[in-house]
Amino acid sequence: MSIRNFDALFHPRSIALVGASNDPRSVGNVVARNLLAGGFDGPVMLVNPHERMIEGREVCNTLDALPECPDLAIVATPARTVPGIVGELGAMGCCAAVVISAGLGEAGESGKSLRQEMLERARPHLMRIVGPNCLGLISTGSGINASFSHLMPAKGEIALVSQSGAIATAILDWAAERNIGFSHVVSLGDMSDADFGDMLDFLSTDRETKAILLYVENVTFAKKFMSAARVASRSKPVLVIKSGRSAEGARAAQSHTGAMAGSDFVYDAAFRRAGILRVAALEDLFEAAATLSTGIRIGGERLAILTNGGGAGVLAVDWLEALGGHLAELSGPMLERLDAVLPPTWSRGNPVDIIGDATPERYRAALEILIADRAADAVLVINCPTAVADNMAAAQAVIEVAKTRPRFPVLANWLGGVTAGPVRAELARQRIPSFESPEDAIRAFTHLVDYRRNQAQLMETPAAGVMIPAEDVAAANRIIDEAAKEGRSTLSEWEAKEILRLFGVPTVPTFFVRSPEEAARKFAEIGGPAVLKIVSPEITHKSDVGGVRLDIESLRRDARRRK
Repeated sequence: MSIRNFDALFHPRSIALVGASNDPRSVGNVVARNLLAGGFDGPVMLVNPHERMIEGREVCNTLDALPECPDLAIVATPARTVPGIVGELGAMGCCAAVVISAGLGEAGESGKSLRQEMLERARPHLMRIVGPNCLGLISTGSGINASFSHLMPAKGEIALVSQSGAIATAILDWAAERNIGFSHVVSLGDMSDADFGDMLDFLSTDRETKAILLYVENVTFAKKFMSAARVASRSKPVLVIKSGRSAEGARAAQSHTGAMAGSDFVYDAAFRRAGILRVAALEDLFEAAATLSTGIRIGGERLAILTNGGGAGVLAVDWLEALGGHLAELSGPMLERLDAVLPPTWSRGNPVDIIGDATPERYRAALEILIADRAADAVLVINCPTAVADNMAAAQAVIEVAKTRPRFPVLANWLGGVTAGPVRAELARQRIPSFESPEDAIRAFTHLVDYRRNQAQLMETPAAGVMIPAEDVAAANRIIDEAAKEGRSTLSEWEAKEILRLFGVPTVPTFFVRSPEEAARKFAEIGGPAVLKIVSPEITHKSDVGGVRLDIESLRRDARRRK
Protein backbone atom coordinates (compact mmCIF):
# COMPACT_ATOMS: atom_id res chain seq x y z
CA MET A 1 0.00 0.00 0.00
CA SER A 2 1.46 3.35 -1.05
CA ILE A 3 0.31 6.89 -1.71
CA ARG A 4 3.67 7.77 -3.20
CA ASN A 5 3.28 10.67 -5.67
CA PHE A 6 -0.45 11.03 -4.92
CA ASP A 7 0.19 14.73 -4.34
CA ALA A 8 0.83 14.91 -8.09
CA LEU A 9 -2.61 13.40 -8.72
CA PHE A 10 -4.62 15.67 -6.46
CA HIS A 11 -2.42 18.77 -6.08
CA PRO A 12 -0.24 19.04 -9.21
CA ARG A 13 1.60 22.22 -10.12
CA SER A 14 1.11 21.61 -13.86
CA ILE A 15 -0.90 19.27 -16.11
CA ALA A 16 -0.36 17.96 -19.63
CA LEU A 17 -3.07 16.36 -21.77
CA VAL A 18 -1.53 13.96 -24.28
CA GLY A 19 -4.08 13.25 -27.00
CA ALA A 20 -5.90 16.58 -26.99
CA SER A 21 -8.09 16.95 -30.07
CA ASN A 22 -10.20 19.39 -32.08
CA ASP A 23 -12.73 16.69 -32.92
CA PRO A 24 -15.78 17.58 -30.77
CA ARG A 25 -16.80 13.89 -30.71
CA SER A 26 -13.50 12.70 -29.28
CA VAL A 27 -12.52 12.01 -25.68
CA GLY A 28 -9.43 14.15 -26.21
CA ASN A 29 -11.56 17.20 -26.99
CA VAL A 30 -13.97 16.71 -24.08
CA VAL A 31 -11.09 16.27 -21.62
CA ALA A 32 -9.36 19.38 -23.03
CA ARG A 33 -12.51 21.48 -22.56
CA ASN A 34 -13.05 20.12 -19.05
CA LEU A 35 -9.45 20.76 -18.03
CA LEU A 36 -9.48 24.33 -19.31
CA ALA A 37 -12.85 25.10 -17.70
CA GLY A 38 -12.19 23.38 -14.36
CA GLY A 39 -10.52 26.34 -12.67
CA PHE A 40 -7.03 24.86 -12.25
CA ASP A 41 -4.65 27.77 -11.63
CA GLY A 42 -1.48 26.13 -12.95
CA PRO A 43 -0.29 25.53 -16.52
CA VAL A 44 -2.44 23.21 -18.66
CA MET A 45 -0.42 21.99 -21.66
CA LEU A 46 -1.98 20.27 -24.68
CA VAL A 47 -0.12 17.72 -26.80
CA ASN A 48 -1.10 16.59 -30.31
CA PRO A 49 1.32 15.71 -33.14
CA HIS A 50 -0.90 17.21 -35.88
CA GLU A 51 -2.61 20.32 -34.46
CA ARG A 52 -1.36 23.86 -33.82
CA MET A 53 -4.31 25.22 -31.80
CA ILE A 54 -6.97 23.42 -29.70
CA GLU A 55 -9.70 25.28 -27.81
CA GLY A 56 -7.83 28.53 -28.37
CA ARG A 57 -4.59 27.18 -26.84
CA GLU A 58 -1.24 26.58 -28.53
CA VAL A 59 -0.40 22.90 -28.88
CA CYS A 60 2.91 21.09 -28.45
CA ASN A 61 3.46 18.48 -31.17
CA THR A 62 5.80 16.34 -29.05
CA LEU A 63 6.42 15.74 -25.37
CA ASP A 64 9.93 17.13 -25.52
CA ALA A 65 8.45 20.39 -26.85
CA LEU A 66 6.60 20.97 -23.56
CA PRO A 67 7.80 24.14 -21.80
CA GLU A 68 8.10 22.23 -18.50
CA CYS A 69 7.72 18.75 -17.12
CA PRO A 70 4.13 18.20 -15.93
CA ASP A 71 3.45 16.83 -12.45
CA LEU A 72 0.34 15.12 -13.83
CA ALA A 73 -0.29 13.78 -17.33
CA ILE A 74 -3.64 12.77 -18.80
CA VAL A 75 -3.25 10.23 -21.59
CA ALA A 76 -6.05 9.80 -24.13
CA THR A 77 -4.30 8.25 -27.12
CA PRO A 78 -4.64 4.93 -28.98
CA ALA A 79 -3.76 1.95 -26.75
CA ARG A 80 -0.59 0.96 -28.64
CA THR A 81 0.97 4.38 -28.10
CA VAL A 82 0.41 4.43 -24.31
CA PRO A 83 3.47 2.44 -23.08
CA GLY A 84 5.86 4.62 -25.05
CA ILE A 85 4.18 7.82 -23.90
CA VAL A 86 4.27 6.71 -20.26
CA GLY A 87 7.93 5.78 -20.54
CA GLU A 88 8.81 9.14 -22.07
CA LEU A 89 6.82 11.03 -19.42
CA GLY A 90 8.52 9.07 -16.64
CA ALA A 91 11.97 9.83 -18.04
CA MET A 92 11.06 13.53 -18.07
CA GLY A 93 10.22 13.38 -14.34
CA CYS A 94 6.41 13.27 -14.53
CA CYS A 95 5.11 11.81 -11.26
CA ALA A 96 1.62 10.55 -12.16
CA ALA A 97 -0.61 9.78 -15.12
CA VAL A 98 -4.32 9.20 -15.60
CA VAL A 99 -4.63 6.82 -18.54
CA ILE A 100 -8.10 7.16 -20.03
CA SER A 101 -7.29 4.99 -23.06
CA ALA A 102 -8.95 1.57 -23.29
CA GLY A 103 -7.75 -1.64 -24.99
CA LEU A 104 -4.48 -2.16 -23.08
CA GLY A 105 -5.30 -5.82 -22.55
CA GLU A 106 -4.06 -6.55 -26.07
CA ALA A 107 -0.57 -7.91 -26.69
CA GLY A 108 2.19 -5.45 -27.47
CA GLU A 109 5.37 -5.88 -29.51
CA SER A 110 7.08 -7.75 -26.68
CA GLY A 111 4.30 -10.32 -26.51
CA LYS A 112 3.25 -8.95 -23.12
CA SER A 113 0.01 -7.05 -22.72
CA LEU A 114 0.13 -3.31 -23.38
CA ARG A 115 -0.96 -2.87 -19.78
CA GLN A 116 2.11 -4.74 -18.52
CA GLU A 117 4.39 -2.85 -20.88
CA MET A 118 2.97 0.44 -19.56
CA LEU A 119 3.62 -0.57 -15.94
CA GLU A 120 7.18 -1.68 -16.75
CA ARG A 121 7.87 1.68 -18.41
CA ALA A 122 6.46 3.57 -15.38
CA ARG A 123 8.11 1.51 -12.61
CA PRO A 124 11.75 2.71 -12.93
CA HIS A 125 10.55 6.30 -12.48
CA LEU A 126 8.19 5.55 -9.55
CA MET A 127 5.40 6.98 -11.69
CA ARG A 128 1.83 6.34 -10.49
CA ILE A 129 -0.93 5.28 -12.87
CA VAL A 130 -4.71 5.68 -12.54
CA GLY A 131 -6.55 3.52 -15.09
CA PRO A 132 -6.38 2.58 -17.87
CA ASN A 133 -9.89 2.43 -19.32
CA CYS A 134 -11.27 5.03 -16.93
CA LEU A 135 -13.37 8.20 -16.90
CA GLY A 136 -10.55 10.23 -15.33
CA LEU A 137 -10.07 12.23 -12.16
CA ILE A 138 -11.80 15.27 -10.63
CA SER A 139 -10.52 17.26 -7.66
CA THR A 140 -12.76 20.24 -6.93
CA GLY A 141 -10.47 21.86 -4.36
CA SER A 142 -7.67 22.07 -6.93
CA GLY A 143 -10.00 22.98 -9.81
CA ILE A 144 -9.06 19.81 -11.72
CA ASN A 145 -11.49 18.17 -14.12
CA ALA A 146 -9.23 15.68 -15.87
CA SER A 147 -12.12 13.57 -17.12
CA PHE A 148 -14.63 13.27 -19.92
CA SER A 149 -17.53 13.65 -17.51
CA HIS A 150 -20.47 15.68 -18.80
CA LEU A 151 -20.33 18.01 -15.79
CA MET A 152 -18.05 19.40 -13.10
CA PRO A 153 -19.50 18.66 -9.65
CA ALA A 154 -19.86 21.31 -6.98
CA LYS A 155 -17.24 21.47 -4.27
CA GLY A 156 -18.15 19.32 -1.28
CA GLU A 157 -16.83 17.02 1.42
CA ILE A 158 -17.65 13.61 -0.14
CA ALA A 159 -15.09 11.61 -2.13
CA LEU A 160 -16.30 9.14 -4.76
CA VAL A 161 -14.10 6.28 -5.96
CA SER A 162 -15.68 4.14 -8.67
CA GLN A 163 -14.50 1.18 -10.67
CA SER A 164 -17.02 2.06 -13.38
CA GLY A 165 -16.85 5.34 -15.25
CA ALA A 166 -20.49 5.03 -16.33
CA ILE A 167 -21.64 4.63 -12.72
CA ALA A 168 -19.51 7.62 -11.73
CA THR A 169 -21.17 9.90 -14.30
CA ALA A 170 -24.63 8.64 -13.29
CA ILE A 171 -23.85 9.43 -9.63
CA LEU A 172 -22.56 12.89 -10.56
CA ASP A 173 -25.72 13.62 -12.52
CA TRP A 174 -27.92 12.34 -9.68
CA ALA A 175 -25.98 14.38 -7.13
CA ALA A 176 -26.04 17.60 -9.16
CA GLU A 177 -29.85 17.63 -9.11
CA ARG A 178 -29.71 17.39 -5.29
CA ASN A 179 -26.94 19.97 -4.79
CA ILE A 180 -24.51 17.37 -3.44
CA GLY A 181 -20.86 18.31 -3.84
CA PHE A 182 -17.62 16.30 -3.94
CA SER A 183 -14.06 16.76 -2.81
CA HIS A 184 -12.66 14.20 -5.28
CA VAL A 185 -14.06 11.85 -7.92
CA VAL A 186 -11.75 9.06 -9.10
CA SER A 187 -12.55 6.52 -11.79
CA LEU A 188 -10.16 3.58 -11.28
CA GLY A 189 -10.97 1.64 -14.45
CA ASP A 190 -8.79 -1.47 -14.78
CA MET A 191 -6.74 -0.62 -11.65
CA SER A 192 -3.37 -1.46 -13.19
CA ASP A 193 -1.59 0.43 -10.39
CA ALA A 194 -3.66 2.66 -8.09
CA ASP A 195 -6.56 0.71 -6.59
CA PHE A 196 -9.16 0.97 -3.83
CA GLY A 197 -6.61 0.29 -1.10
CA ASP A 198 -4.36 3.13 -2.26
CA MET A 199 -7.27 5.56 -2.59
CA LEU A 200 -8.63 4.70 0.85
CA ASP A 201 -5.16 5.19 2.32
CA PHE A 202 -4.95 8.68 0.79
CA LEU A 203 -8.52 9.76 1.55
CA SER A 204 -8.39 8.59 5.17
CA THR A 205 -6.16 11.59 5.99
CA ASP A 206 -7.44 14.03 3.35
CA ARG A 207 -8.78 17.11 5.16
CA GLU A 208 -11.10 18.00 2.28
CA THR A 209 -12.99 14.70 2.63
CA LYS A 210 -15.51 13.93 5.37
CA ALA A 211 -17.05 10.77 3.86
CA ILE A 212 -15.91 8.22 1.25
CA LEU A 213 -18.20 6.51 -1.25
CA LEU A 214 -17.08 3.42 -3.18
CA TYR A 215 -18.58 1.67 -6.18
CA VAL A 216 -16.91 -1.75 -6.25
CA GLU A 217 -17.08 -4.59 -8.75
CA ASN A 218 -14.07 -6.51 -7.50
CA VAL A 219 -11.23 -5.95 -5.04
CA THR A 220 -7.62 -6.64 -5.91
CA PHE A 221 -4.96 -7.17 -3.22
CA ALA A 222 -7.49 -7.98 -0.51
CA LYS A 223 -5.02 -7.66 2.37
CA LYS A 224 -4.10 -4.12 1.32
CA PHE A 225 -7.76 -3.21 0.88
CA MET A 226 -8.73 -4.50 4.34
CA SER A 227 -5.84 -2.70 6.03
CA ALA A 228 -6.63 0.62 4.32
CA ALA A 229 -10.39 0.26 4.84
CA ARG A 230 -9.99 -0.40 8.57
CA VAL A 231 -7.83 2.71 8.98
CA ALA A 232 -10.17 4.90 6.88
CA SER A 233 -13.28 3.67 8.71
CA ARG A 234 -11.76 4.72 12.02
CA SER A 235 -11.52 8.35 10.86
CA LYS A 236 -14.58 8.90 8.64
CA PRO A 237 -17.60 7.05 7.22
CA VAL A 238 -16.82 4.71 4.33
CA LEU A 239 -19.84 3.51 2.33
CA VAL A 240 -19.93 1.04 -0.53
CA ILE A 241 -22.17 -0.22 -3.26
CA LYS A 242 -20.88 -3.60 -4.39
CA SER A 243 -22.31 -4.94 -7.62
CA GLY A 244 -22.58 -8.66 -8.34
CA ARG A 245 -24.86 -9.66 -5.43
CA SER A 246 -26.47 -12.34 -7.57
CA ALA A 247 -24.63 -15.09 -9.44
CA GLU A 248 -25.61 -13.50 -12.76
CA GLY A 249 -24.48 -10.09 -11.54
CA ALA A 250 -21.13 -11.55 -10.49
CA ARG A 251 -20.67 -13.05 -13.96
CA ALA A 252 -21.60 -9.71 -15.57
CA ALA A 253 -19.06 -7.92 -13.34
CA GLN A 254 -16.41 -10.46 -14.32
CA SER A 255 -17.03 -9.87 -18.03
CA HIS A 256 -16.95 -6.08 -17.46
CA THR A 257 -13.76 -5.85 -15.42
CA GLY A 258 -11.97 -8.96 -16.61
CA ALA A 259 -11.45 -10.02 -12.99
CA MET A 260 -13.27 -12.39 -10.72
CA ALA A 261 -15.95 -10.64 -8.68
CA GLY A 262 -15.82 -13.25 -5.92
CA SER A 263 -18.45 -14.48 -3.50
CA ASP A 264 -20.83 -11.81 -2.30
CA PHE A 265 -20.94 -13.43 1.15
CA VAL A 266 -17.20 -12.92 1.45
CA TYR A 267 -17.47 -9.26 0.47
CA ASP A 268 -20.31 -8.73 2.96
CA ALA A 269 -18.23 -10.18 5.77
CA ALA A 270 -15.13 -8.23 4.73
CA PHE A 271 -16.98 -4.91 4.59
CA ARG A 272 -18.51 -5.47 8.02
CA ARG A 273 -15.14 -6.45 9.50
CA ALA A 274 -13.55 -3.32 8.05
CA GLY A 275 -16.25 -1.03 9.48
CA ILE A 276 -17.63 -0.18 6.03
CA LEU A 277 -21.38 0.36 5.57
CA ARG A 278 -22.75 -1.45 2.53
CA VAL A 279 -25.91 -0.10 0.89
CA ALA A 280 -28.03 -1.43 -1.95
CA ALA A 281 -28.93 1.61 -4.07
CA LEU A 282 -27.51 4.97 -5.15
CA GLU A 283 -30.20 6.83 -3.15
CA ASP A 284 -29.14 4.89 -0.05
CA LEU A 285 -25.51 5.77 -0.71
CA PHE A 286 -26.13 9.52 -0.57
CA GLU A 287 -28.72 9.39 2.21
CA ALA A 288 -26.33 7.41 4.39
CA ALA A 289 -23.39 9.63 3.49
CA ALA A 290 -25.36 12.80 4.21
CA THR A 291 -26.55 11.38 7.55
CA LEU A 292 -23.18 10.05 8.72
CA SER A 293 -21.22 13.09 7.56
CA THR A 294 -23.22 15.25 10.02
CA GLY A 295 -21.42 13.37 12.79
CA ILE A 296 -24.64 11.82 14.11
CA ARG A 297 -24.14 8.43 15.78
CA ILE A 298 -26.44 6.16 17.78
CA GLY A 299 -25.80 3.98 20.82
CA GLY A 300 -28.53 1.39 20.26
CA GLU A 301 -31.37 0.27 18.00
CA ARG A 302 -34.53 1.74 19.59
CA LEU A 303 -36.42 4.45 17.69
CA ALA A 304 -39.09 6.83 18.95
CA ILE A 305 -41.34 8.55 16.41
CA LEU A 306 -42.87 11.99 17.06
CA THR A 307 -45.50 13.06 14.52
CA ASN A 308 -48.46 15.35 13.95
CA GLY A 309 -49.95 12.86 11.48
CA GLY A 310 -51.01 9.37 12.55
CA GLY A 311 -50.87 7.95 9.01
CA ALA A 312 -47.29 9.08 8.48
CA GLY A 313 -46.35 7.53 11.82
CA VAL A 314 -47.92 4.21 10.83
CA LEU A 315 -46.00 4.24 7.53
CA ALA A 316 -42.78 4.83 9.44
CA VAL A 317 -43.53 1.88 11.76
CA ASP A 318 -44.28 -0.36 8.77
CA TRP A 319 -40.94 0.49 7.20
CA LEU A 320 -39.12 0.09 10.50
CA GLU A 321 -40.53 -3.41 10.91
CA ALA A 322 -39.81 -4.30 7.28
CA LEU A 323 -36.16 -3.27 7.68
CA GLY A 324 -35.70 -5.10 10.98
CA GLY A 325 -35.71 -2.06 13.26
CA HIS A 326 -37.12 -1.74 16.77
CA LEU A 327 -39.62 0.72 18.26
CA ALA A 328 -38.73 2.09 21.68
CA GLU A 329 -41.08 1.21 24.52
CA LEU A 330 -42.41 4.21 26.44
CA SER A 331 -42.33 3.77 30.22
CA GLY A 332 -45.23 4.58 32.54
CA PRO A 333 -43.55 7.67 34.01
CA MET A 334 -42.77 8.92 30.50
CA LEU A 335 -46.43 8.51 29.47
CA GLU A 336 -47.45 10.54 32.50
CA ARG A 337 -45.05 13.37 31.59
CA LEU A 338 -46.34 13.39 28.01
CA ASP A 339 -49.94 13.42 29.31
CA ALA A 340 -49.12 16.60 31.16
CA VAL A 341 -48.07 18.54 28.03
CA LEU A 342 -50.16 16.96 25.24
CA PRO A 343 -53.89 17.09 24.48
CA PRO A 344 -56.07 14.20 25.75
CA THR A 345 -56.41 12.85 22.21
CA TRP A 346 -52.70 12.09 21.71
CA SER A 347 -51.83 8.48 20.85
CA ARG A 348 -50.47 7.45 24.26
CA GLY A 349 -47.87 5.25 22.59
CA ASN A 350 -45.03 5.11 20.12
CA PRO A 351 -45.46 6.70 17.55
CA VAL A 352 -46.20 9.75 19.67
CA ASP A 353 -48.99 11.36 17.63
CA ILE A 354 -49.42 14.92 18.90
CA ILE A 355 -52.37 15.62 16.55
CA GLY A 356 -52.60 17.69 13.37
CA ASP A 357 -52.91 21.09 15.06
CA ALA A 358 -49.62 20.61 16.90
CA THR A 359 -47.94 23.90 17.76
CA PRO A 360 -44.20 24.48 17.93
CA GLU A 361 -44.52 24.43 21.73
CA ARG A 362 -46.13 20.99 21.58
CA TYR A 363 -43.28 19.67 19.39
CA ARG A 364 -40.76 21.21 21.77
CA ALA A 365 -42.27 19.77 24.95
CA ALA A 366 -42.74 16.26 23.55
CA LEU A 367 -39.25 16.11 22.03
CA GLU A 368 -37.63 17.28 25.27
CA ILE A 369 -39.35 14.45 27.17
CA LEU A 370 -38.43 11.80 24.59
CA ILE A 371 -34.79 12.85 24.65
CA ALA A 372 -34.54 13.22 28.42
CA ASP A 373 -36.08 9.82 29.19
CA ARG A 374 -33.47 7.91 27.13
CA ALA A 375 -35.99 5.16 26.39
CA ALA A 376 -35.03 5.62 22.73
CA ASP A 377 -31.63 5.72 21.05
CA ALA A 378 -32.90 8.16 18.39
CA VAL A 379 -36.03 10.19 17.64
CA LEU A 380 -37.59 10.66 14.21
CA VAL A 381 -39.68 13.85 14.05
CA ILE A 382 -42.35 13.87 11.32
CA ASN A 383 -44.39 16.88 10.19
CA CYS A 384 -47.38 16.84 7.85
CA PRO A 385 -48.35 20.27 6.47
CA THR A 386 -51.61 21.74 7.75
CA ALA A 387 -53.33 25.13 7.47
CA VAL A 388 -53.54 25.54 11.25
CA ALA A 389 -49.84 25.24 12.12
CA ASP A 390 -46.58 26.82 10.97
CA ASN A 391 -44.27 24.01 9.86
CA MET A 392 -41.17 26.25 9.78
CA ALA A 393 -41.82 27.35 13.36
CA ALA A 394 -42.21 23.69 14.35
CA ALA A 395 -38.85 22.93 12.73
CA GLN A 396 -37.23 25.82 14.64
CA ALA A 397 -38.53 24.31 17.88
CA VAL A 398 -37.00 20.94 16.95
CA ILE A 399 -33.69 22.62 16.06
CA GLU A 400 -33.57 24.45 19.39
CA VAL A 401 -34.19 21.26 21.38
CA ALA A 402 -31.66 19.30 19.31
CA LYS A 403 -29.01 21.96 19.98
CA THR A 404 -29.42 21.50 23.74
CA ARG A 405 -28.61 17.79 23.31
CA PRO A 406 -26.12 17.83 20.42
CA ARG A 407 -25.03 14.23 20.97
CA PHE A 408 -28.55 12.79 20.86
CA PRO A 409 -29.60 11.63 17.35
CA VAL A 410 -32.59 13.52 15.96
CA LEU A 411 -33.80 12.82 12.41
CA ALA A 412 -36.50 14.79 10.61
CA ASN A 413 -39.10 14.10 7.92
CA TRP A 414 -41.04 17.18 6.80
CA LEU A 415 -43.56 15.90 4.28
CA GLY A 416 -44.64 17.95 1.27
CA GLY A 417 -43.12 19.97 -1.54
CA VAL A 418 -43.62 23.72 -1.82
CA THR A 419 -43.88 24.47 1.89
CA ALA A 420 -41.65 21.66 3.14
CA GLY A 421 -38.70 22.27 0.82
CA PRO A 422 -37.39 25.38 2.63
CA VAL A 423 -37.87 23.65 5.99
CA ARG A 424 -35.80 20.62 4.93
CA ALA A 425 -33.10 22.99 3.67
CA GLU A 426 -33.01 24.78 7.04
CA LEU A 427 -32.86 21.49 8.94
CA ALA A 428 -29.98 20.34 6.75
CA ARG A 429 -28.20 23.67 7.29
CA GLN A 430 -28.45 23.05 11.02
CA ARG A 431 -26.93 19.58 10.46
CA ILE A 432 -30.12 17.72 11.35
CA PRO A 433 -30.57 14.87 8.84
CA SER A 434 -33.77 15.62 6.92
CA PHE A 435 -35.69 13.36 4.53
CA GLU A 436 -38.58 13.67 2.09
CA SER A 437 -40.49 10.55 3.16
CA PRO A 438 -40.90 8.27 6.19
CA GLU A 439 -39.33 5.46 4.14
CA ASP A 440 -36.17 7.49 3.49
CA ALA A 441 -35.91 8.49 7.14
CA ILE A 442 -36.34 4.93 8.43
CA ARG A 443 -33.79 3.64 5.94
CA ALA A 444 -31.34 6.27 7.21
CA PHE A 445 -31.96 5.13 10.78
CA THR A 446 -31.26 1.51 9.88
CA HIS A 447 -28.06 2.66 8.14
CA LEU A 448 -27.00 4.23 11.43
CA VAL A 449 -27.76 0.95 13.20
CA ASP A 450 -25.76 -1.07 10.68
CA TYR A 451 -22.90 1.41 10.80
CA ARG A 452 -22.79 1.14 14.60
CA ARG A 453 -22.63 -2.66 14.40
CA ASN A 454 -19.85 -2.54 11.82
CA GLN A 455 -17.86 -0.02 13.84
CA ALA A 456 -18.18 -2.28 16.90
CA GLN A 457 -16.93 -5.22 14.84
CA LEU A 458 -14.07 -3.09 13.55
CA MET A 459 -12.84 -2.64 17.10
CA GLU A 460 -12.95 -6.34 17.95
CA THR A 461 -9.60 -8.07 18.25
CA PRO A 462 -9.33 -11.27 16.21
CA ALA A 463 -8.22 -14.46 17.91
CA ALA A 464 -4.50 -15.16 17.79
CA GLY A 465 -3.43 -16.92 14.64
CA VAL A 466 -2.28 -20.52 14.47
CA MET A 467 0.84 -21.95 12.92
CA ILE A 468 0.09 -23.84 9.71
CA PRO A 469 2.36 -26.84 9.16
CA ALA A 470 4.57 -26.52 6.09
CA GLU A 471 3.18 -29.75 4.64
CA ASP A 472 -0.37 -28.36 4.79
CA VAL A 473 0.71 -25.17 3.03
CA ALA A 474 2.37 -27.30 0.35
CA ALA A 475 -0.79 -29.40 -0.04
CA ALA A 476 -2.90 -26.26 -0.49
CA ASN A 477 -0.47 -24.92 -3.09
CA ARG A 478 -0.66 -28.20 -4.99
CA ILE A 479 -4.46 -27.89 -5.23
CA ILE A 480 -4.18 -24.33 -6.54
CA ASP A 481 -1.38 -25.24 -8.98
CA GLU A 482 -3.42 -28.14 -10.38
CA ALA A 483 -6.41 -25.87 -11.01
CA ALA A 484 -4.15 -23.32 -12.69
CA LYS A 485 -2.62 -25.99 -14.95
CA GLU A 486 -6.12 -26.86 -16.12
CA GLY A 487 -6.71 -23.22 -17.05
CA ARG A 488 -9.31 -22.66 -14.35
CA SER A 489 -9.76 -19.36 -12.51
CA THR A 490 -11.97 -20.86 -9.78
CA LEU A 491 -11.70 -23.83 -7.46
CA SER A 492 -14.32 -26.53 -7.15
CA GLU A 493 -16.26 -26.82 -3.91
CA TRP A 494 -14.18 -29.83 -2.87
CA GLU A 495 -10.91 -28.01 -3.56
CA ALA A 496 -11.98 -24.89 -1.71
CA LYS A 497 -13.12 -26.86 1.32
CA GLU A 498 -9.93 -28.87 1.37
CA ILE A 499 -7.84 -25.69 1.43
CA LEU A 500 -9.98 -24.29 4.24
CA ARG A 501 -9.53 -27.54 6.17
CA LEU A 502 -5.77 -27.44 5.69
CA PHE A 503 -5.71 -23.93 7.16
CA GLY A 504 -7.77 -24.87 10.19
CA VAL A 505 -11.15 -23.46 9.10
CA PRO A 506 -14.02 -25.79 10.10
CA THR A 507 -15.91 -27.21 7.14
CA VAL A 508 -18.40 -29.97 6.49
CA PRO A 509 -16.41 -33.18 5.83
CA THR A 510 -16.18 -33.40 2.05
CA PHE A 511 -14.62 -36.13 -0.09
CA PHE A 512 -13.91 -36.35 -3.79
CA VAL A 513 -14.82 -39.64 -5.48
CA ARG A 514 -14.51 -40.73 -9.11
CA SER A 515 -17.02 -43.58 -9.48
CA PRO A 516 -20.30 -44.88 -8.02
CA GLU A 517 -18.40 -47.73 -6.34
CA GLU A 518 -15.98 -45.31 -4.67
CA ALA A 519 -18.94 -43.18 -3.56
CA ALA A 520 -20.60 -46.23 -1.98
CA ARG A 521 -17.42 -47.18 -0.11
CA LYS A 522 -16.95 -43.64 1.21
CA PHE A 523 -20.62 -43.46 2.28
CA ALA A 524 -20.21 -46.70 4.19
CA GLU A 525 -17.34 -45.09 6.10
CA ILE A 526 -19.03 -41.80 7.02
CA GLY A 527 -22.71 -42.81 7.19
CA GLY A 528 -25.76 -40.62 6.60
CA PRO A 529 -27.36 -38.27 6.16
CA ALA A 530 -25.13 -37.23 3.26
CA VAL A 531 -25.21 -35.11 0.13
CA LEU A 532 -23.89 -36.17 -3.28
CA LYS A 533 -22.87 -33.45 -5.76
CA ILE A 534 -21.50 -33.56 -9.27
CA VAL A 535 -18.08 -31.93 -9.81
CA SER A 536 -17.42 -30.44 -13.24
CA PRO A 537 -15.67 -27.23 -14.32
CA GLU A 538 -18.38 -26.85 -16.98
CA ILE A 539 -21.28 -26.89 -14.50
CA THR A 540 -21.75 -23.86 -12.26
CA HIS A 541 -25.28 -24.46 -11.02
CA LYS A 542 -25.39 -28.15 -10.12
CA SER A 543 -29.07 -28.23 -9.18
CA ASP A 544 -30.07 -27.00 -12.66
CA VAL A 545 -28.87 -30.29 -14.17
CA GLY A 546 -29.96 -32.61 -11.36
CA GLY A 547 -26.42 -32.71 -10.04
CA VAL A 548 -27.33 -32.61 -6.32
CA ARG A 549 -28.84 -35.42 -4.22
CA LEU A 550 -29.83 -34.40 -0.69
CA ASP A 551 -30.64 -36.31 2.52
CA ILE A 552 -29.08 -39.65 1.57
CA GLU A 553 -29.59 -41.86 4.64
CA SER A 554 -28.79 -45.23 3.11
CA LEU A 555 -27.81 -46.45 -0.32
CA ARG A 556 -30.72 -48.88 -0.50
CA ARG A 557 -33.38 -46.32 0.49
CA ASP A 558 -32.00 -43.74 -1.92
CA ALA A 559 -32.02 -46.30 -4.74
CA ARG A 560 -35.71 -47.09 -4.06
CA ARG A 561 -36.54 -43.37 -4.01
CA ARG A 562 -34.94 -42.88 -7.44
CA LYS A 563 -36.98 -45.76 -8.86
